[in-house]
Amino acid sequence: MVHRDELGVRSVQIAGNDPDEMAAAAQINVESGAQIIDINMGCPAKKVNRKLAGSALLRYPEIVKSILETVVNAVDVPVTLKIRTGWSPEERNCIEIAQLAEDCGIQALTIHGRTRACLFNGEAEYDNIRAVKQTVSIPVIANGDITDPLKARAVLDYTGADALMVGRAAQGRPWIFREIQHYLDTGEILPPMPMAEVKSIMLGHVRELHDFYGQGKGARIARKHVSWYLQEHAPDDQFRRSFNAIEDASEQLEVLEAFFENFCVNKR
Repeated sequence: MVHRDELGVRSVQIAGNDPDEMAAAAQINVESGAQIIDINMGCPAKKVNRKLAGSALLRYPEIVKSILETVVNAVDVPVTLKIRTGWSPEERNCIEIAQLAEDCGIQALTIHGRTRACLFNGEAEYDNIRAVKQTVSIPVIANGDITDPLKARAVLDYTGADALMVGRAAQGRPWIFREIQHYLDTGEILPPMPMAEVKSIMLGHVRELHDFYGQGKGARIARKHVSWYLQEHAPDDQFRRSFNAIEDASEQLEVLEAFFENFCVNKR
């Protein structure tokens, strides 16, 4: 929970439905070093929505207003908001929520181009993000299905958004951010990441997972990250299945080293 020693901009996202509890959570995080408080009204998960948090709040603008005003007034750092376009395709109200957010002092708004009912199915749509951008003056951040540099450029151009948020596309591909930035800056597509660099990044990531969470929990958490990293390099799934059976953290690292040695030999 302590963020003071972390590099870069330190933004902490909070979720809930009680304005006073949300304000208290914001204050606690600011005291621990958060430089931005982001309020989650976009999560579609049932366990979150059942508690009237995340995207479930989009159906209740009065509660949204109370939460936003209370949190903004509780801290002296910028407060931002993440939403979806609405609860369902029949209840899209992102323009109303965006105007409300601006009136309450929200400093920037991220919009995922799906409703809660859509979950992550189908394709994200950007018409409503564009409409919000044309309606409010605070920065608007476009989110949803931004999977490569060309899509990033197209979404920025179409929506007029001030920035992009990348989520699932960064799983197993943390270098997507520099790929997008390079293309936006130069119009050039970077060549594919060399396997030696993929290996270095992934092994470093896995070691840090082990160190941070401990050997047991770290090894379990590492499984999904390794699966994401290797989706395009081990498409038959056989290696990933055998890797997921490994319980020992050091054995994970040994097996990954061997995988990359064999991969490079087979590619020659």
